[in-house]
Amino acid sequence: MKFSNIPTAYLFMQLAKQNEITDVVISPGSRNAPLALSFTLNNNFNAYSIVDERAAGFFALGIAKKKKKPVILICTSGSALLNYYPAVAEAYYSQIPLIVASADRPSYKIDIGDGQTIQQNGVFNKLVAFCEALEQDVCHATNEIELFAPHLLTKSQEEIESFNNKAIQKAISLSYSKQLPVHLNFPFEESLYGISENPPSIIPEPTATTYESDLQSFEISSKIRESWKSYKKKMIIIGGWQPTKIEKQLLFELTDDESILVFSETTSNCFHDNFINSIDSIIAPIEKSIYVEEQFKDLQPELILTIGGQIVSKKIKTFLRRYKALEHWHLGKNKALNTFYCLTSHLNCTPEYFFKAMIAEVRCKNDYRGFWLEKKNTFLAKREDYISKIPFSDFWVFYTLQKNLPSAIDLHLANSSSVRYSQLMPLNKTCVVYSNRGTSGIEGSTSTAIGGHQADPDKFVVLITGDLSFFYDINALWSNYIKSNFRIILLNNKGGGIFRILPG
Repeated sequence: MKFSNIPTAYLFMQLAKQNEITDVVISPGSRNAPLALSFTLNNNFNAYSIVDERAAGFFALGIAKKKKKPVILICTSGSALLNYYPAVAEAYYSQIPLIVASADRPSYKIDIGDGQTIQQNGVFNKLVAFCEALEQDVCHATNEIELFAPHLLTKSQEEIESFNNKAIQKAISLSYSKQLPVHLNFPFEESLYGISENPPSIIPEPTATTYESDLQSFEISSKIRESWKSYKKKMIIIGGWQPTKIEKQLLFELTDDESILVFSETTSNCFHDNFINSIDSIIAPIEKSIYVEEQFKDLQPELILTIGGQIVSKKIKTFLRRYKALEHWHLGKNKALNTFYCLTSHLNCTPEYFFKAMIAEVRCKNDYRGFWLEKKNTFLAKREDYISKIPFSDFWVFYTLQKNLPSAIDLHLANSSSVRYSQLMPLNKTCVVYSNRGTSGIEGSTSTAIGGHQADPDKFVVLITGDLSFFYDINALWSNYIKSNFRIILLNNKGGGIFRILPG
């Protein structure tokens, strides 16, 4: 086997291999050649070449979202790195693991007028779980170092590799355990294209990283159990989620309790007849009712339990910020967000563990769920009547689309009107829905869908997008990775259709 002859590039590849990272997305350049060579010369990796770094970032995010494991992003030096920023932000707020590996010029060539150089260290600041500037190998291009930066030679190659090994191990560990992006910056001196048939590192076979989930040590307190039993109006709100089969089964069993009302969304991937799957279809009619105050007080929960990522519906946020619950618990490894200004607990355990524990508790007998399910059925009947009478429009098109989508597909929804319209329509329960709701930006939806398809190429994938989102990410189509079972449905409403819905 052949390798880059620069030790740190080899070390990074070996650690990725040991930790079962299989996917690497590379944007072409020169300074990143040692990293590109290290991964493309090794058949343990799926190496993808995406020219546009912004598209590459979201392409990698799509793979990581589907596989639920880190994907490596490799770019050259300079402003190339900054083009990853939107994808890194989305990964951070959606808790998707990415490992950004940026090539850089040596520290003694930064800010002296050399081309294609910027201050790369720490560029992502608070949007990564970890960042580190790796140390330059002194066994490579030693003559150059002696001439321009002799102070670097005070450290031995062994000390440098030990430092870099620990930093790379930590980055991989945190990306896995926290499910967050991390950033490693690699300084390389020329020459960049050297190949070795022997491992160039002093650590030829680094060991796999050990990491442990934060979820394992959590225990449900007696106070949580007693509070759960005492509350007569419990509202479960499910944001973006990819539940397992057992999690869904246990949730269905738990919510047989009449004191529990469940609101879910298209992106929740969790549908049941006893759930309200279209939040705004309930909230909007109440807002227009002459009994708005009375009805919102009836709906107001004592306890909110949130599961998954961020919630699409603005109306439920507005309602629950005004009509506050006594408590808000967030369940699971996702960051606990104080969305409704009443967060009291983060139940940092698996949903499966919590559901099993609460199923065993005494169930309440009241009409909280039943009353609102009757309202749901009334509102849905009115919606069907409304749809039967409306002319050709965005709303009619979306209803017709979702009603006729094939079964068991991966459905990607672009921001912003596409994902919002989707919440109002019935959807085939066998579809698995994805949407970039961490930052809710319009960039990257197409790239994410194409990237996600690489993780399961036999799956039929549909992306529904508006014209503005589509053209904003047009470079997503500049690759060889679009498969014959991938479809884009483009809703051309002449740009930014959501602004014709919003007041102002």
